[in-house]
Amino acid sequence: MKTELAEAPARERWWAAPPRPVWEEPPGRAGLAGKGLVLTFACLAILFPLWIVVVTSLSSRKTIDEAGGLVMVPQDITFVAYRELLSGGQVSRAAVVSVLVTLVGTLFSMAVSVLCAYGLSRSGSLGHRWILMTLMATMFFSAGLIPSYLLVQSLGLMDTYLSLILPSAVSVFNILVLRGFFMGISQELVDSARIDGAGEFRILWQIVLPLSRAVVAVITLFYAVGYWSAWFNASLYLNDQDKMPLQNVMIQLVQKQQAPVGLGQAIKTGELSGLAVQMAVMVLALLPVAVLSPFVQKHFRKGMLTGAVKG
Repeated sequence: MKTELAEAPARERWWAAPPRPVWEEPPGRAGLAGKGLVLTFACLAILFPLWIVVVTSLSSRKTIDEAGGLVMVPQDITFVAYRELLSGGQVSRAAVVSVLVTLVGTLFSMAVSVLCAYGLSRSGSLGHRWILMTLMATMFFSAGLIPSYLLVQSLGLMDTYLSLILPSAVSVFNILVLRGFFMGISQELVDSARIDGAGEFRILWQIVLPLSRAVVAVITLFYAVGYWSAWFNASLYLNDQDKMPLQNVMIQLVQKQQAPVGLGQAIKTGELSGLAVQMAVMVLALLPVAVLSPFVQKHFRKGMLTGAVKG
């Protein structure tokens, strides 16, 4: 009798509890099957174009001519396009330029962004509110293309590699994400380090950055992909074809403006297909991003969501 009385309130509470929304219920077999179909379709929609690009880049001229263009079924696999592209000439030089600009630009952008975000995350820093408002204003208002071009020209950066880095060195959005993450770090931890005699740079280097590996990895990838994929600044500020990055060479190939040095003769003699060369350049341009993305994938959710919520 006592057991029934003790269990009665629990049963009443269970029956009185409101039902959970439909989206909080565990999916049934139909729901799981639907999710599987949607994910499978999404994967195929992403991988199928990549498959066509890779197979076409590995196809011979005869296979491409028989297919009438893009190849879906691999036949007569050959690496002639990649061998010719990487054997020297404009494409190899453009790849080296893109790698160097990406490395130097990413390091410079991360250094500026981290220092700016850390300074803005300290509530007692000098003029941090006005600086923050000024930075946020640039997200909504821009001087325009012509003033930017005149500024680069007046600084003597035309036809230099610095023109590929400095005009787009800092993203205010990335600074805000870093600032939000830095503000979420325990202030007691920072104060204890300051009591022990640590300066601001030591606190940033030994305490803040190790605790912010996730968001730093994500922002680094954002900057690296931005520099690697950039082409507009090069087309605007560079006149020397030898200084063009890989993306601009790829655009020239796709638009068939000119063939890279060392490939024109091979295409004319029929040894290479122009379409295979175009696809091979696309694969080379996508390869670094495809290789690096899995290593920082685990940081995306933690880095971006934490930085956004805690901001």
